[in-house]
Amino acid sequence: MAVVDIRRRTGYLFLAVIVGHVILISTQVTTKRGVPMLEAAVFGIFSEVQRVANDVTSGVRTSWQNYFALQQIRQENERLKKEVTQLSVSLQQERTAAQQTRTLQGLLDLKSGTAFQTTAATVIGSGADPEFRTITIDKGTQDGLRADMAVISPAGVVGRILMPTARAAKVQLIIDRDAAAGVVIERSRVGGLVSGIGSADALAFKAGLIQLEYVPGSADVKKGDRVVTSGLDGIYPKGLPVGEIQSAERVSGEWRIRLKPAVDFSSLEAVLVVLKVPEPPGDVKPAADGEP
Repeated sequence: MAVVDIRRRTGYLFLAVIVGHVILISTQVTTKRGVPMLEAAVFGIFSEVQRVANDVTSGVRTSWQNYFALQQIRQENERLKKEVTQLSVSLQQERTAAQQTRTLQGLLDLKSGTAFQTTAATVIGSGADPEFRTITIDKGTQDGLRADMAVISPAGVVGRILMPTARAAKVQLIIDRDAAAGVVIERSRVGGLVSGIGSADALAFKAGLIQLEYVPGSADVKKGDRVVTSGLDGIYPKGLPVGEIQSAERVSGEWRIRLKPAVDFSSLEAVLVVLKVPEPPGDVKPAADGEP
């Protein structure tokens, strides 16, 4: 074992001597440009190490910068999303305010254009039972409201006060199955009675239509005719829009008429309550063939 170690050490020493000679010779031998070969070799090695280190450093720096740039972009996107959301909310609020302004302006125009006394009210609720269609308004007996007072909007007839309390009132809509109003067909001046339709007529009920009854089979009725209040029921003033005839057909010699209400009850926000109804008019054409 000792001999082997001596030989191995001798080999290492011999290799070191050779390397030393090579290095010594390299310091004396120069390149064509006069630079020692050892210096050129060392420079080449270290320059390669520097290049690799610079590439690594540059890559790390670029990745770091890209990371921060990506974070900034994400933050900017979040900020822009918040701004878009805020702008959307502001726009919706402005649209709502504009719609409320138009509604109030319509009520003001209606109030100033009518010859009867009214008071404005805001819709604060609606009935839960689809069979009995009602709304609740924020005015009551303290404001002079009483049962059976007419409730109207710029579009036409809404309904009547059904149950007033001190500071609120329930309104029966004209589309309620138990509602009724005296009317005339505007074009032909033929009188009749509009009433709500129950769920027994599913299609008409779902569409929110109302029916015109007690119109004789000989009466002049056409699809598209406007129907207005006659004022004969003592509740609704004369001439208020009620609806438009959507269908009219004779069944067993009598008219079966369906009307689309003039008022869009799904978007109703404010109304006028008629505090005093004018005297009934006397210019409605008398009904024929048993017409009431």
